[in-house]
Amino acid sequence: MKKFGWVFTAVFLVTASWPTYAQVKLTWQLLADVKFEPTFMPEYGISYLIPTFGEAPKAFEGKEVLISGYFIPMNKQTGFYVLSKGPYSSCYFCGAAGPETIVEIQFKPGYEVRYRMDQHITLKGRFRLNASDVNHCNYILEQVE
Repeated sequence: MKKFGWVFTAVFLVTASWPTYAQVKLTWQLLADVKFEPTFMPEYGISYLIPTFGEAPKAFEGKEVLISGYFIPMNKQTGFYVLSKGPYSSCYFCGAAGPETIVEIQFKPGYEVRYRMDQHITLKGRFRLNASDVNHCNYILEQVE
């Protein structure tokens, strides 16, 4: 009977920890592996920084990841939120950092956003690279819950 108890405990501990291995921790240092080239976009009449992603961010494409940073609600009405490496006072939108220091957050439909400006949080979602759509950030976290 004791042997069965130990086996049950071991199986429980192993299977209970499986979900923690499903996500990979993504760091801002890994996201810094990118180069930007100013490119004139005639349809908008201005230049945009177009990324060429390094191997580190490419390795996470389409994977479920965890990432920590500062929550910044850019436009609550349209649902445009970002996670930033630094707080709002030193983020990309203030000119104090580069576009590699933010990740666009796309919450699951119906998700109630309860975070405050500059709240340090960890989010889970599917990571996606964006090199062509200037209406979205270069890094996107989809299906966030």
